Amino acid sequence: AMPPARGRLEKAPPEPPAVEEPLKPVEVESSLHAQLFAEFLGTFLFSFCLGCNVLSKNVVWGGVSVASLLTASIYSLGSISGAHFNPAVSIGFGIVQVMGGKGIGLRKMLMYCAVQVAGSALAGLCYCLAFWNTFDLGPGPGFGFWHIALCETLYTFMLIFVVLNVRSASNNTPNHFYGLAIGFVYVAGAYGAARVSGGCFNPAVAIGIDLASAYLGFGWSFAYLMFEVAGAAFAALVFSIVRPEDFDNGVKGSRVAQLVCEFLGTFMLVLTIGLNVLGKSPAAAYSVGACLMCMAYAVCDVSGAHFNPSVTLAVFLSGRCPEKTPQRTKAKMCMYFGVQIVAAVLGAFTYSTVYGGGSFRLGPGFVGEAWSPIALAEFAFTFLLCYVVLCVTVSKTTKNPSMFGLSMGACITVAGNAIGSITGASLNPAVSLGIAACHRASEGSLFAALYYSLVEILAGVCAAHAFNTTHALDLQEEETIGASQQRLTDEGPREFAARSSITRAAGLIDPT
Repeated sequence: AMPPARGRLEKAPPEPPAVEEPLKPVEVESSLHAQLFAEFLGTFLFSFCLGCNVLSKNVVWGGVSVASLLTASIYSLGSISGAHFNPAVSIGFGIVQVMGGKGIGLRKMLMYCAVQVAGSALAGLCYCLAFWNTFDLGPGPGFGFWHIALCETLYTFMLIFVVLNVRSASNNTPNHFYGLAIGFVYVAGAYGAARVSGGCFNPAVAIGIDLASAYLGFGWSFAYLMFEVAGAAFAALVFSIVRPEDFDNGVKGSRVAQLVCEFLGTFMLVLTIGLNVLGKSPAAAYSVGACLMCMAYAVCDVSGAHFNPSVTLAVFLSGRCPEKTPQRTKAKMCMYFGVQIVAAVLGAFTYSTVYGGGSFRLGPGFVGEAWSPIALAEFAFTFLLCYVVLCVTVSKTTKNPSMFGLSMGACITVAGNAIGSITGASLNPAVSLGIAACHRASEGSLFAALYYSLVEILAGVCAAHAFNTTHALDLQEEETIGASQQRLTDEGPREFAARSSITRAAGLIDPT
């Protein structure tokens, strides 16, 4: 090769073209006028739908209709105003803001409340004109002040607690399930509480109904307002306990937060079961399934949303519990068991209090005193519930971050419709023990609870073993990753990459 001539300059390689960084979208908040109109419109539609269902005497599907309207409205207007449509929700966010969390200021809260009440009042006038009829606000026959206090406070608490967890919690947002989780709280609460209080859970709705039926009597809306605001305040307080990372006073995953979540989920589940049974709800299976779904969406990332000793046992037997030592794993499991059972008993005595000491028997249905059908039915559907929870919440292969709550709730709905007439579809040792503790022991409730619990625990054990069989790939991946990390530590990046053709082919580690 000839050397280059003297004085001739070698051409420098061309510089690669500059890559322009993509512009990040600028988040623009809707105008205050748009936000207020969205709140007015959403509250009007919600209240109008509720009034039409009541006047149509739509007993079976009324709750689903109202929940579906709310879900659709939240997805439609959530990015505009936050889709509160409820002064209790706005007050809850206002309290969270005062406590140092992500909420709304006092001025916006008051304006939201004003337009929400206006929207509900207009809706009351419209459904009165549409049906040329109205209905009154107040406790149902046989119920009084303290009965509606319990129902409206507890289910408003549940509603605001779910809203805060799916719309404000930093570790649970953004998500695609927020509208479903919020809307279907009304399926959970309306069927159980409708006979007692009407199931408002919304001060604007209560005021609108009271205004539309003023000639029949006016004033109960103030009591409803008091109970619902109390529920919102309690929800904001509990939210700060289970989400301390959003208030700069704790870290995610604290044991207290986990136990509080398990207590709340189990308590609301048993309360919903009891109110539906004692109120002879035509859609109990849907109501209880919706309760489980909504609470799972709210707190699954905190505690796992077990609410059931059989599920807890299945999760721990599957080996997917993120604890550092076996001792801590066992301790956590025992604490979950204790909290779930205590919550179930308290939930049972709460629904009994609402119905003036009423309770119901845990035991066989139309099959008389034959216990073998109960064992078969409870085992099959408890197995289904535990297995589905493992698949959609803890498996790395089949975990579904959007549909896990719906899948869990669907198991309850399926079981309630399929075997409710045979066993009552408990599927949960805590539920079984809570119902039995509240009922008279002279009718064999203790034996029934122990029998149910034994079958349900056995189903959880079998579900864990079945899951480990079908999802063995999860543990194989963990073992492969662990071995690779150990080799990387022992050999160093270059030697490890040179020896592992699989790693190089997969592109997991850059040899350079």
